[in-house]
Amino acid sequence: MGIKLLLLTLTLYLGFIFTQERTIKGIVTAADDNAPIPGVNVVIKGTSNGTVTDANGKYSIKVSTMRSTLVFSSIGYATKEVKVTDEKSVWNVKLESDNASLDEVVITGYSTQTYDKEAKSVNMSKAKTMPGGGLYAPAPIMNSIRAAEYNTEEYSIFEENVFHETKKDALTTFSIDVDRAAYTNIRRMLNNGQLPPKDAIRIEEMINYFDYSYEQPNGKDPVSFQTEISDSPWNEGLKLLHIGLQAKKMPADNLPASNLVFLIDVSGSMSDYNKLPLLKQGFKLLVDQLRPKDHVAIVVYAGAAGTVLPSTSGKEKNKIKEALENLQAGGSTAGGEGIKLAYKIAAENFINRGNNRVILATDGDFNIGTSSEADLKTLIETKRESGVYLSVLGFGMGNYKDNKMETLADKGNGNYAYIDDLQEARKEFVTEFGGTLFTVAKDVKLQLEFNPKYVKAYRLIGYENRKLNNEDFNDDKKDAGEMGSGHIVTAIYEIVPTGVESQYLGKVDPLKYQENKDLTPLSNSKEVLTIKLRYKLPDENTSKLIKEVVYDKHTTFDKTSDDFRLAASIAEFGLLLRQSRFKGFANYDHIISTAKSARGNDEEGYRAEFIKLVKMAQLLSGKELAHDN
Repeated sequence: MGIKLLLLTLTLYLGFIFTQERTIKGIVTAADDNAPIPGVNVVIKGTSNGTVTDANGKYSIKVSTMRSTLVFSSIGYATKEVKVTDEKSVWNVKLESDNASLDEVVITGYSTQTYDKEAKSVNMSKAKTMPGGGLYAPAPIMNSIRAAEYNTEEYSIFEENVFHETKKDALTTFSIDVDRAAYTNIRRMLNNGQLPPKDAIRIEEMINYFDYSYEQPNGKDPVSFQTEISDSPWNEGLKLLHIGLQAKKMPADNLPASNLVFLIDVSGSMSDYNKLPLLKQGFKLLVDQLRPKDHVAIVVYAGAAGTVLPSTSGKEKNKIKEALENLQAGGSTAGGEGIKLAYKIAAENFINRGNNRVILATDGDFNIGTSSEADLKTLIETKRESGVYLSVLGFGMGNYKDNKMETLADKGNGNYAYIDDLQEARKEFVTEFGGTLFTVAKDVKLQLEFNPKYVKAYRLIGYENRKLNNEDFNDDKKDAGEMGSGHIVTAIYEIVPTGVESQYLGKVDPLKYQENKDLTPLSNSKEVLTIKLRYKLPDENTSKLIKEVVYDKHTTFDKTSDDFRLAASIAEFGLLLRQSRFKGFANYDHIISTAKSARGNDEEGYRAEFIKLVKMAQLLSGKELAHDN
């Protein structure tokens, strides 16, 4: 009896000890440069319990009071095991780079692509996929590889902008673009060990993902711009023109009341962990930002569309969150009907001088009802005139329809973002809440005139689907992009200076029946170009004009601002990923060194994360070359 009692007591004691927990915290960094590594899986060895490092490489995990072993793993780095004791609670870990670890990844970037001439899109029909990626995916999922699936993701085909000779075509006009979906989508693919297809790479959206330290507008205009000129780091002898637009950041208390309709896809394709479950968590973060004067309705669609929650005050947060939590995925996708119902509810609860907006959350796979891109485009264009804007949030992978998502947001006077993890949802709904939802300037467009005395030719990097005819600049009926509170937009032109020979310029015989255009006296000034910007206030239909002359201060690349060098490194990365014919001497090592020099104030860790993604792409590119050989 005594022995049994002793064994029972010992068992209870050991059980008590093993059930006691303590919190271990730390930072995971790269051994070669001490940069924080986001997205590292941290798992308690022998269990499925784990976490993932945030954008600053930080982690926090509860372990037993007894000794435990933590396993740290990330694609491109050697896995490391660390035995933690009860002597300290902070364990910082350094991971060594490991090219060989890429061989363990099932995904490849060598997908067979087919071209749909009618849809003008790429269908990645043979690519293999796996779950995980980003900071949202739980460690157990990241460490288990699903069987290969067919991939039906679609991206619109586009051709890169080319160089234009200034003497023949001195004017260039385009609409601004605040969308950032391409960057997070590329991040998702790289974190999954896959190089993105070239038509998923929209360089302007990569550049515009990041914050820059542009000055706030200090006049009556809600938007201002600044410029900087220096050398092109990838094409010797050429120059880059950096244009930074900044929208006025409105204090939260001054933002108008919101009438929001959450339009949520609950079809069967949304059942994956990184679709509806992530969507719910993201929208709950948005609900936490709402004020009593804000209202939210929830509309869902699958085989049919229906209202889950009537327009409800932001003070009833628990009620809104409960409605979100009860959503379940199943059925086919009647996206067109859902959009119609959402607009109807938004119109019924319209707030004059308020923020009236439908927020569509989906993987973009519309397959029943009004489903063609053309039909959806027409529907959205007719609805935006009512004053109700449309923002689009993309989720998931495998059947993601980027082409449809971008079209909807563009025509709906809203923005388009791709949510690949909970941290991105926080960025969209918390950190950049005002810019996401509150427009301060609409139909924003830029027109540049280059002086042929200094500029032989020029090329806009990115913005291929935002180009406008020159006469559209003065046409107030022509739709263009919107800027929200605090929004930042960056554009880069590559310039061939006059007198410089370039491989990118073809030779054309002199014209027989006309001479070159006459130059005005101002062409002999020191003006390199003139920039004109047009915008409308949200409640007005007549545009206002801002104009500025730009000079070349002959600043060397290493003396430029952090903003200039960061944007240039991102553009160079996009050119490499696309294997652009304009990439010149672009290379991964230069991108990494430039980005490191431009880290600056990186509180959220996004610039450090960018450096990690470039290293990942470099490893994957090397592996792809090895397979080709």
